[in-house]
Amino acid sequence: MKHIIIGTAGHIDHGKTTLIRALTGRNTDRLKEEQQRGITIDLGFTWFDMKDGSRCGIIDVPGHEKFINNMVAGVVGMDLVLMVVAADEGIMPQTREHLDILELLGIKKTILVLNKCDLVDADWLEMMEDETRERLKGTIMENAPMVPVSAATGEGIDKLKDTIAEMIKDEVDARDVNSISRLPIDRVFSLSGIGTVITGTLLSGTITQNDDLMMYPVMKECHIRNIQVHGKDVDKCEAGQRVAINITNIKKEEIHRGCVIAPINNMENTRRIDVRLKVLKDSDRLIRNRERLHLFTGTSEVLCRAVLLDQEELSPGDEGLAQLLLEEDIVVKRGDRFVVRFYSPLETIGGGVVLESNPQKKKRFNEDSIDELRRKESGSLADICALNIKQHADTMITRSELSKLMAHSQEELIPYLEELVDQNIVLEYPMKKDIFYWHQDSAYQFQQDVTRALRDFQSTHPYRYGINKAEIHNQFLKHVKLNVFDDVIARMVEQDIFKLKNEYLQMSDFEINKDDRFQKIAKHLTDTFERSGYEMLRFSEIDKKGYSDEVVMDVLRVLIDEGTCVKAGVDLELYTMKHFMDDARDKITDFFRSNDVITIKDVKEMCGCSRKCAKPIVEYMDSIKLTKKVGAETERIKFGESKTN
Repeated sequence: MKHIIIGTAGHIDHGKTTLIRALTGRNTDRLKEEQQRGITIDLGFTWFDMKDGSRCGIIDVPGHEKFINNMVAGVVGMDLVLMVVAADEGIMPQTREHLDILELLGIKKTILVLNKCDLVDADWLEMMEDETRERLKGTIMENAPMVPVSAATGEGIDKLKDTIAEMIKDEVDARDVNSISRLPIDRVFSLSGIGTVITGTLLSGTITQNDDLMMYPVMKECHIRNIQVHGKDVDKCEAGQRVAINITNIKKEEIHRGCVIAPINNMENTRRIDVRLKVLKDSDRLIRNRERLHLFTGTSEVLCRAVLLDQEELSPGDEGLAQLLLEEDIVVKRGDRFVVRFYSPLETIGGGVVLESNPQKKKRFNEDSIDELRRKESGSLADICALNIKQHADTMITRSELSKLMAHSQEELIPYLEELVDQNIVLEYPMKKDIFYWHQDSAYQFQQDVTRALRDFQSTHPYRYGINKAEIHNQFLKHVKLNVFDDVIARMVEQDIFKLKNEYLQMSDFEINKDDRFQKIAKHLTDTFERSGYEMLRFSEIDKKGYSDEVVMDVLRVLIDEGTCVKAGVDLELYTMKHFMDDARDKITDFFRSNDVITIKDVKEMCGCSRKCAKPIVEYMDSIKLTKKVGAETERIKFGESKTN
């Protein structure tokens, strides 16, 4: 079912409020000052029913120049605008400014209401119709239907309702109720016995009674106690409806126009937005770099400076890419429209569309930044997902983080992310609590960087297995969680890009280069250990034959890994041939056939070595789970048995 919001626009005193009273039977001037002065200062809200029983919400916006900020807030969420022009005066300055604002905010559906027809004769009315048509050429209202009415007498009101019904039926699209709920707040007040009440037009999604949502940018959670649509309590409201919501947990004083209600952790405050900025062709002013402006978007009004990214200045009719630096936090979404007014004097000079709601700082005239923005401007939601994922090359980004960054629900993004994964544009790494995404380009760059590091390392250290995986993590992806990093490496190993030797990463085609130098050092080490027997040697006691300690140790590690040599001992590390330790293992096994406990002294005697070497032999047997220590430091029993056995 379509939920339709209709708004009014037009010059002060052209009869907008009277027209709404004629359509609805209710007066939208609710403030005492409005009723005394006869002008609309703030937003007024009401509704009326169509012949088919459908109900249309209607917003009365101010026409006076001083209240343009309220007018902009009122346009948020409108499906259709009635541009009201008095037949006795015609198009006036605020008519033109409202028309510019409607165009800048992307309003497409309009009806021209020529009001106060009872004050002019037929000839004058015909002349005014022709003149108005002429002056609207080249605007969004050039082809809008025109309906002459008299809000005071009721003449033409039925015709206006019929025109509205036709446009609603054929030209107004239904709102998206499946995306995240987003409600920009245009009014907040407190009622005795009820508490804080907010009003606004629900732009997307649904809000249900008892929901817990977040109030942005104040970042406070709130509970939905009660919902009203058109004055009636409801359990749920949907996109496109005017709503009044009673909330708890937040006081009236903590909320202001411009706040937004949305799901918890689904949007992100920002003080910087990337935009396509356009200057009105009829403006008397231009926008220079770092120009201070008033920004109006949603129901927010903040001061900002416009950093022009691809031009030195924007003249009337020009448009370009810019980054707006905001003086207060707001929340926006890609595709949101905005209006900018000159800082002083206040006049509407342009507007545009948000391209990125939480961008990184950009340098002016940087081709990469400009190209990225242009792709974001023209791309699909899948393209925008990919670009945002690519910006997190060093950290990756989770689905929940991406959802928050883009102000879309995860459910909205899932089909596009699946498409990117299927096309191998993006890689996904499912974890228990979330899914991490990484752009294929980032993965390829990581692969190239690691490959280069491994090639360099293996060239410098030909007798080592590779770089420790922890060191790779710290050097190249230190901001990525370790379990995700492990998954990255595991996949690249599966793809035969790298391989792991213990905890060392190496190229998939890597083998130890057992050249002549390696062979000579290896033979010297084995000959030395053979001569030493059980009188094992410290590394410092080995004659290196002129080779560096580093190279000799690299060769020794390979011999140990291959099972030719062993390292024994905890506090004192000694080296010998593996077969000596195998013989010692057999002797100790035989000893346990007739003894429950073996001592270091026993090992010393059976191996014919010094006590200095006997202790590391015992510690080696502990490490292979032949023995285990009990009681005294010098005593061991057979592993898996108790001393009492």
